[in-house]
Order: sequence, then C-alpha cells, then structure tokens
Amino acid sequence: MTKMTKPSPRHLIKIAFATAAIAVVPAPVLTQVDSSIQSRVDDIFSQWDSEMSPGCSVGVTQNGETLFERAYGMADLEWDIPNTPETIFEGGSVSKQFAAAAVVLLVLDGVLSLEDDVRRWVPEIPDYGKRITLHHLMTHTSGLRDWGSIASISGWGRENRAHDHDDVLDILSRQTQLNFEPGTEYSYSNSGYNLLAIVIDRASGASFAEFSKTHLFEPAGMVNTQWRDSHRRIIRGRSSAYNRTENSWEINRPVEYVHGNGGILTTVGDLGIWNQVLTTGGPWGQDFVTLMHKPGVLRDGSEINYAGGLMLSSLGDVQAVTHTGSTAGYRAFLGRFPEQGISVAMLCNASNVSTGVTGQSIARAFLGNAIKDPNTPNYRAESAAFNLEPFVGLYREPMTGLPMRITSRNGVLYSGATALLPLSGSEFQVGNGDRRYIFERRAGKVIGFEVEDWQYSARSFEKVATWAPNPSELNEFEGDYRSEEAETIYRVKATQDGLEIWQRPNNRFEVHPVYGDGFRSGGRMVRFRRDEAGEIIGLSLSIGRVYDMRFSREGT
Repeated sequence: MTKMTKPSPRHLIKIAFATAAIAVVPAPVLTQVDSSIQSRVDDIFSQWDSEMSPGCSVGVTQNGETLFERAYGMADLEWDIPNTPETIFEGGSVSKQFAAAAVVLLVLDGVLSLEDDVRRWVPEIPDYGKRITLHHLMTHTSGLRDWGSIASISGWGRENRAHDHDDVLDILSRQTQLNFEPGTEYSYSNSGYNLLAIVIDRASGASFAEFSKTHLFEPAGMVNTQWRDSHRRIIRGRSSAYNRTENSWEINRPVEYVHGNGGILTTVGDLGIWNQVLTTGGPWGQDFVTLMHKPGVLRDGSEINYAGGLMLSSLGDVQAVTHTGSTAGYRAFLGRFPEQGISVAMLCNASNVSTGVTGQSIARAFLGNAIKDPNTPNYRAESAAFNLEPFVGLYREPMTGLPMRITSRNGVLYSGATALLPLSGSEFQVGNGDRRYIFERRAGKVIGFEVEDWQYSARSFEKVATWAPNPSELNEFEGDYRSEEAETIYRVKATQDGLEIWQRPNNRFEVHPVYGDGFRSGGRMVRFRRDEAGEIIGLSLSIGRVYDMRFSREGT
C-alpha cells in the first residue's frame, strides 16, 4: 500500500504539549475543596467504602500543596484494618516512571546514554541485527516480546511462579525474533523496563533497589517508597490485594521478584511529592524534567505519546501526563495536569477498580469547567453521502494474523463496536479519536487499509475471505507442535467445529476458524504454516504482546 502522511495537526498538538508538560504553569489555587467535590469523589468510591471490601486511597495536590486525602475500604480483610492515606500499596506500571528516572539520573551523571545499545550492558539479549537503545526500552518501541506473555504461553504465568530477573533474561535470551523492527512501532512491553533495572544494576555497581533508595527516593523526599524486589519481605503498613469473586473476595498478592516494570511500594502522599518533582525538577533541575518527558520517535520521524514511563495525552482538551497500573489485585492511577497544577494519585487493593476511568473521574471532579470534551460526531448523518458496502468485510493484519471485521449497521460503518466517521471516500476516523483507516482499492474493489496512528509508522490490514473448514480439513492440523522459545508443546486435536489445543500439565483451550489456516480464541491467534507442497509444517501464535511465535510440527 502507498504510505500516507500522518495528519499534521496531531503532531503540532503533540509538540506543543511536550513543551508545556515540562514547564511550571501558574494556575489559580484552590484554597479549599468544595463539599460538592468531596461528595463527587466519595460517590466514585461508594461501592468500595465498606468494612467488607478492599478499596482505595486518594490524594490530590495543587502546585505541591495537599488539597484532598481520603481512603476507602479495608487494607486487610482478615484483620479488619482499614485503608488510610498512609497505607502502602503496590503501584503496578505506575512504577515504570521511577525506573526511567533512575536511568535519567545515570544519564545526567554521564554513566549511561539514552542511545546506548542495550547489548552493551546486557549481552544476553540476542543480536537481532538492529540496535535496541535504552530509549527504545523506555518508550516501548524496542520490538522485544513481553517476557510475561511468553511465560504464560509456556504454562507458567506470572501468577503461577515466583519469577526473578534471571528468569527474565533466560526467557528473552531464547527469542529468535522481535515483534517488529526497533523504532517502527509502539507496543507496550514489560521486558524493556526489567532490562532497564538490570542495566542500572550493572552500570551503577549497586542493586537497582538500593540505587533507587539512595539516589532517587530519599533525595526526592519519598520516605515511604521502595521496590518490592522480594515478595517475601515484611512491609509495615502495606495493604493486602484482592480479586473480586462471585460473592466475596480472595487474596491476590504478587508472587515475584521482578521489578522496574512494576513493584513500586508507595503511598498517595509520596506520589504527590513525585509529581511535583516532575514539574519542578526537584533536586535535579530542568534537564531531569526534560529527559523524563522526552517522547519516543519512530523511524519515520514522528513522535509518539509515550516518554519515560509517562503517557503524554489529554483529558478532553486539558493536557495530561498520566500512567495506570495493574499488578495482581492492586490498581493505580497517577495523573498530572500541568496547566492547572493539579496532581491526582489513586492506589487500590481491589482488582475491580477501573484504573483509567476511575482516575480520570477524580481528575474531572477537581478540574471542573477547565475540561471541554469534544463533540460526538453524528456518524449517521456524516455517512449518508458515502457508499459503505465496499468496505464491509473481514481483514487480517499480516504480522500478528489478528482479524478485524468491519460491518455496516443503520447507515454507519463499524470496526467491532467502534463507529467509523468518513472523512473522504477512502479515509475514516476511528471513533472520536486521532486514529485513521486509509482504504486502498484495486480494480475498483477495496483490498485493505493502512492504519494512521501515533503508535505506528507502518501498520496495515488486508481483506480476506471467511473460512468454514470441513471435518477432513480440520483433521489435517492434528499433531504435536513444539516451541523452543516458550519451551512447550501444543497437542492439537480436531473438534466438531474447530481445534482443541492441549498443553502440559493439563491446560486446554479451543480455537475456531476465521480465515484460511487461521484460528482464533479471544486475543489468541493461531495460524498454521505450510511448505511449498502444501504440507503443514508448523504454527504461528500471536497473543497480546507476542507476535508470530513459531512452533514446529513434530515428525516433519
């Protein structure tokens, strides 16, 4: 397909935001929190505000001054201990900005460079023929597969085994290919941040946890913050974490030693201090702030919305620097709104808290009229002048094999459940956001489309036919398939309407046909590979943060 130019207005906004995000912007000070704001926040957490439920702690500051601190629900259901603003929670992926900050400190000291090849410090990573820099790791543009996803494919996921950084290196050292060439896409991967922790170990001469304590947390004044580098260590004041069951709750605490991708133990008060450091530079000045907010740049020269563990985005038309977190039963949100000087920290020990939605709801309560949401388009009226039927059909992304079905209902085109807004006879806006689908025709027929979005420099889908194999065709796929990268074997059996895949010790899942030789179950895509004679020689698995993992058929 012909490469399209990304819409320039989005990049102008991004550049303007990146500049504003690192500046200290004077803002009207909320001298006190209106009772209606308190009531709005209380309403947000009403379902967790119970002695029978875990809950959350919330802290809001403006220009570094505390506006609001309140806690809901219980820190420990077995001992009837309530959550408080001083309760320590695990922050999930909110942790990533602290690993990035440790790297930035070593960059400012001249020990590291963001352009260092990761293999300079971690030679265990295979040589893929393309340089992977520390900034690629920080901005999720490295192409490295997510080690936790690979562990799940092996049958030993992160909740089933106490992985450590040796396990991370062992898994990553076995991978024979990347998800994509470094710098061509953004794809969230914990592997990068675990590798950054290992780099800091090796470059500083101290453990990552100790370096963070003495060079980051203590100088910043974050006295209640540390890494969960051992899940067995006793942490006074820490909440337990819980999953919601049908009628009650069950304990779900992390059982791993890996950290840097997650594993920060902290309070909402310390997170408020940290957001002020990200605004002013704290002990390290403007160079620290600038490097923390340096966004990733794709190979085509476009900037992405992700910097040093920070998402550079907006809430309505208000500029925002945010990140969410989710580990086991812990949930977290940390947001900063530079123009208003507002910081929102939320830490929870209940797995059914929606991190982004809940965190943004708190922010909306305090930002009030500063937020102006874009108008929702009238999709039906805007679509009336276009013939939508040629775009309807099944499409496939070549690298992952994941399908996308585009349908037409009531005069509107949909990608899944998301409406598409026609901008021209070939270009559609996805929902109310910045993503675009640019369709291509050949001999008058739609053959596919290219995705234009900040996450990609080149991502396309091709139109394919649906497939309904007969029993004889399904039987062709039976056999054992081995992956050395995941150290596992899949045993494939035909069923009445698809395939069952069995894995030791007794894991089973079913996949169902989508298009020729392609089967799907939820986010898991299995494609079978054939040789030139048409014989099946292996399969390709794509699931979440792992693209195109190859399995070889035994006996071929």
